[in-house]
Amino acid sequence: MKTAEVKFTSRYLSAQDGLRLHYREYGDVIWSSTPILCLPGLTRNAADFHAFASRHASERCVVVLDYRGRGEAAFDPNPRNYLPEIYANDILHLAAAANVSSAIVVGTSLGGLLAMSLAAQRPGILAGVVVNDIGPEIDPSGLDNIRKYLAMDLHPSSWDEAADMVKQISLSAAPDFTENQWLDLACRSFRQDDTGAVRLDFDPALATTFLDSEPAPELWPLFGGLKHIPTFAIRGALSDVLSQQTFEKMAEAKPDLIQVTVPNRGHVPWLYEPEAKNAVDEFIAGL
Repeated sequence: MKTAEVKFTSRYLSAQDGLRLHYREYGDVIWSSTPILCLPGLTRNAADFHAFASRHASERCVVVLDYRGRGEAAFDPNPRNYLPEIYANDILHLAAAANVSSAIVVGTSLGGLLAMSLAAQRPGILAGVVVNDIGPEIDPSGLDNIRKYLAMDLHPSSWDEAADMVKQISLSAAPDFTENQWLDLACRSFRQDDTGAVRLDFDPALATTFLDSEPAPELWPLFGGLKHIPTFAIRGALSDVLSQQTFEKMAEAKPDLIQVTVPNRGHVPWLYEPEAKNAVDEFIAGL
């Protein structure tokens, strides 16, 4: 998939505990349209939203966060801070720093859970929510696969090898990807460090914190926080994280929930697939 080149501004801010955070800013901050705030998945970073943000930058300001320990944000010297409640606090700190009083929040995987958390904490900040391949029940098989991925020690010797690794891990989630798409995903999953080595683009300590964490709390009350907020839910038809059963239960719990299923995608759709792109863009345009 080719996307017109759209420039963004990299901005840095200090979290409340002093850690350096990073976000990308697309478009013009003076747009009158409600801005979009994008929240990536657990091990992901702001680059995942480049195509999406580029589509909307001509009409809205789009802010994309790198969580602590990912992308251009600093690694946390205390890995115990890699927790959802810390991320949620960082998001609110970012919103204040970026002068975002209300936003359409687009959250993929962990980002969707954080959007639900914001609905419980600060519903007034949410003009609308897109939750991408996540729900209030997480399929155990998908959670197990996430644990296995975090436990991997990946050290590719080249970008081509990195692409092969990503393909081997994620082929079942994107069986129609081309070799160029696998390379593009690898470039968003790894980075070249100061020594020239290609390494995963997140703090390895994140794995230990996640693997040692307590079981997730009951999430349906968080989903209930979206009751009065326009919400769009996406599911990959091949997802091992968001089951069809949970997807249907979400619609029962929130009758005005807008839903779309993206064929030939597992965890996660990338928001440029036609089924996702057209429906999400229409939803956002209506807010």
